[in-house]
Amino acid sequence: MPTVAVLRIGHRPERDQRVTTHVGLAARALGAEGMYLAADDSGVIASIDDVVSRWGGDFFAEDGVRWRRCIEDWKAGGGKVVHLTMYGLRMTDVIDEIRDQERVLVVVGAEKVPGDIYGLADYNVSVTTQPHSEISSLALFLDHLFLGKELDREYPDAKIRIEPTATGKRAVER
Repeated sequence: MPTVAVLRIGHRPERDQRVTTHVGLAARALGAEGMYLAADDSGVIASIDDVVSRWGGDFFAEDGVRWRRCIEDWKAGGGKVVHLTMYGLRMTDVIDEIRDQERVLVVVGAEKVPGDIYGLADYNVSVTTQPHSEISSLALFLDHLFLGKELDREYPDAKIRIEPTATGKRAVER
């Protein structure tokens, strides 16, 4: 399975904090190793870092990233870039090829993405050809990429852990 990071572009701090935070949380929970944010928003980074400190793992979140430089550096290091868009190739047609890569940077936009992204990406991938959330696109993409194995992931350094139960809620603090 590849090493995966997410690049969030188009983030508007006055409007997108909650959604961008959820992009980071979904990325973490579903197997990515980190998120680059192409905007300055220390609040989003602090929220994600707080979750990592309590729920475990070594997920990184970095803001102030220049998106073009991030993509160029990723590709220079041998990684592939996947841009999630409803205009791309069907995910089900390319997911096996993407899974064979060593490093994958997943680009997730907020508002309309710069047209250059389509040319810089190695794969423009459509999770569906219908409008829907960037969070759901990322979640479905990561789930298919990791063949559902991320759903059973454990974080040994977690301070809080959920114990699955048929009814009720059971959280264990360490």
